[in-house]
Amino acid sequence: MESHCKGSPSVQHIQRIRNSGRSLACPKQSRKPFSSARKVKSIRCCTSSQDAADARIKSSEGTSSSGRGSDTGSVTCGRRSVQIAIAAAAAGLASAHLPAQALTLQDVTPQVVPAGPLSAREEAIIDIFERNTNSVANVFDITLQGGARRKGEVDTPEGNGTGFVWDNEGHVVTNFHVLASALRQLRPNQLQGEGSPKVAKLTLFNKQGYQQSYDAALVGADRSKDIVVLRLLNLQEALQPMQIGESGKVRIGQQVLAIGNPFGFDHTLTTGVVSGLGREIQSQAGAVIGGGIQTDAAINPGNSGGPLLDSQGRVIGVNTAIFTNTGTSAGVGFAIPIDIVRSVVPQLIQYGKVVRPALNIQLSTDQVAKALRVSSGALVQSVGPNSAAAKAGLLPTRRGLTGIVTGDVITGINARKVTKAADLAIALDDFKVGDKVTLKVRRGEEGSQGSQELSLSLMLEEGSTN
Repeated sequence: MESHCKGSPSVQHIQRIRNSGRSLACPKQSRKPFSSARKVKSIRCCTSSQDAADARIKSSEGTSSSGRGSDTGSVTCGRRSVQIAIAAAAAGLASAHLPAQALTLQDVTPQVVPAGPLSAREEAIIDIFERNTNSVANVFDITLQGGARRKGEVDTPEGNGTGFVWDNEGHVVTNFHVLASALRQLRPNQLQGEGSPKVAKLTLFNKQGYQQSYDAALVGADRSKDIVVLRLLNLQEALQPMQIGESGKVRIGQQVLAIGNPFGFDHTLTTGVVSGLGREIQSQAGAVIGGGIQTDAAINPGNSGGPLLDSQGRVIGVNTAIFTNTGTSAGVGFAIPIDIVRSVVPQLIQYGKVVRPALNIQLSTDQVAKALRVSSGALVQSVGPNSAAAKAGLLPTRRGLTGIVTGDVITGINARKVTKAADLAIALDDFKVGDKVTLKVRRGEEGSQGSQELSLSLMLEEGSTN
């Protein structure tokens, strides 16, 4: 039977066969000998017939002492073929060490693909940014300017935020909490702009594209809505006010853009959509602001006080807070609706304060209300003496002979339902001083037989500004 290898036998293997006198067998397959006819045929593919004849090797014949049949045959492999194989192997090894041909600079320089046209959406976003970026200011609290360096080796002062140009008179709007350190050092009359206290430094791009630095004085502050109005002191050229839009017509899913100075990186643009409406914002100033706009546009520390724009470049909100466990954007940012800002800013410019309608009562926190078994509504904690609420008969929480007696619980104002204290504060934003309202009140322990549902009418008075 004939056996053969798929590849050529190695030089070492042939040499061992010559020394031992055995027949040539495949080292990884059958141990049966190669037939002389097969070997001659295989050699002819790489050597001449004369070389093969000169290199014939006679195989030994015999019978194994173990009783197995003898392996017989002839192995034909010319010395010339062995020499060629060795030479070829040596040549391959030598070629592996030959130095590669030297590359030119042109060989390693990739071809540049020309930039294609931008999409219509990209063009629109770029246009909005370029039209509005010069109206966005970088705001620094002068009491904290040049604060300690933080992670990332970026100098981000604690009192660093954003503002935007409101009008041609040099008024700039930002958040109260951006300048909280400077504002805490002012007297109540100074918070209304008396004496024009200098509280901030601002930088804006001028018409030539260079940053211009300005000192800024306080015009007025409204802590409850986290809004501050500043006035540039050394204004040298006309400013470009931003276009003010409407937040009442904003819809979930529409595109929005935010321009600000996150972590001190000035004039940064981020984009996203309106993710939610009617959110209650717990601002860093400690105030609850109703009707907040939620967005997934990246808002980070330093964006506070900056504009949230719609797809036409109109301001629909003032970025003020983020929901996060890390201190950076998690895709949940909040903006004060511009409709609230539009009602606050003109009063701050005109009076230095906001004339806000109020009941002149103090409400218990929701936690205290629950502890007193009030599950729904706004629990009245105290009532101002000689106030319209006191004259209407509204009762506060008080101490009785048997313990604490819960006060009246406001469950509605006009046709609007009140389920917690924040609902009442938000509802009052829709009224003016002097408006007559009707309060729906629950008196007595909730669910008890002695509980009463009352309607009390009164006139709204001027409330506290901060």
